[in-house]
Amino acid sequence: MRTTVLAAALAATALVPAAALAAGAETGAHRAPATERSRPAPQAAPAGLAPCGAGQLCLWPRPDFTGAAQVHELSTVDIESCVPLPAGRHAQALVNRTGRPVTTFQSAECAETGEFETYPGGGTWVPRSPYTVRAFKIWES
Repeated sequence: MRTTVLAAALAATALVPAAALAAGAETGAHRAPATERSRPAPQAAPAGLAPCGAGQLCLWPRPDFTGAAQVHELSTVDIESCVPLPAGRHAQALVNRTGRPVTTFQSAECAETGEFETYPGGGTWVPRSPYTVRAFKIWES
């Protein structure tokens, strides 16, 4: 794992509330989620972090949840399919409250040749992605 990815992951982990860690929230870098995992209970936004509605994946173009958010819901996304962001759009901050794991990709084609990371769906706030997000994939569970 690259040092910058590790540093970003450690920084993001520091922002996860202690209750989420105690409940077993896990980050699975560079792996597809296992189907037998139970879903953690959805959480409200930790103090000082961006709001994102329950059941949504929210993406911001700049770090620290700044700029106009792109909001994606399960009803408009094909599960386990690559969803490229619109041409010229990208994200550098995200919140996953879909209730399902989401993998973000540096590649617009969800290629694993670039950077990618999987975030749990019960409530994950990432103010600074370790790379520019150009596509994502929402997993069944």
